Amino acid sequence: MSFDDLGPLLERLPFATIDHLRPHTQGHQEVVLSAGKTPEQVAAIAERLVEVSGSFLATRAEAGHVDALRERFPRAEWNALGRTVFLPPDPEPAATGRGTVLVVTAGTADLPVAEEAAVTLRAFRNRVARLTDVGVAGIHRLLTETASLREAAVILVVAGMEGALPSVVGGLVKVPVIAVPTSVGYGASFGGIAALLGMLNSCAAGVTVVNIDNGFGAAAAASRINHS
Repeated sequence: MSFDDLGPLLERLPFATIDHLRPHTQGHQEVVLSAGKTPEQVAAIAERLVEVSGSFLATRAEAGHVDALRERFPRAEWNALGRTVFLPPDPEPAATGRGTVLVVTAGTADLPVAEEAAVTLRAFRNRVARLTDVGVAGIHRLLTETASLREAAVILVVAGMEGALPSVVGGLVKVPVIAVPTSVGYGASFGGIAALLGMLNSCAAGVTVVNIDNGFGAAAAASRINHS
C-alpha cells in the first residue's frame, strides 16, 4: 500500500484527522485523549470511530466529556476512578492474547492510574486481573499472592512514593514487569519523579518503566507483549 492509498482511511474533521488505519498498524483503533479537547470534539470523534468499528475508548475524561458521550451512547461505560469512557462492541469479543495481564497497585491512592490501565487492557482484548494495595509498607500482603504473580503473562506495577514495589515484583517473577510511577506522595516525591527514578534504577532484571501516571501507555505496551 502506498501513501496515496491511505486517503480513505484518514477522516478529516475541522479539528482532528481520525486514523482508521490504526487497527492494521498497531492492532487497535485510535484512542481519544479527552484532555485538551472540548466535550463536543470528543463526542464527534467518538461518533466517527463508532461508525467504523462499533466501539471507542476515551481517556482522561472530565464531567463534560462524560456527559456528552453518555448522552450520545447510553451504553458507554464510565470508570470514574480511571477517568475513562468505554463503549465495547456489541457483542463484545472474547479476550485474546497468551494469558492474563495482572495490574498490581502499591496503594489505594494509585488506583486511578491502575484503572486507566485496566480499562485500556480490556479495550485491547486482554484478560485482566487486579491485585490492590500490596505495597512495601506491608510486604506480607504481596507475599501471600505469589501464585497470582506467577500465573500472569505480563504484570503492571503501579506505585507512587519511592516506587519500590516493581523491584520487589521483578525479583519474584520471570514474566515482563512494566513499572508505572504515579504522582502520589509527599513533598520530596516531586510529583512522581522520585518514583520514576527509583523504578529506572531498579536492581531487578527485566523491569521496564513508563512515564508518570501513564496507565494507558503501560497497558498498550503490555497488550503488545501479551499478543506477541
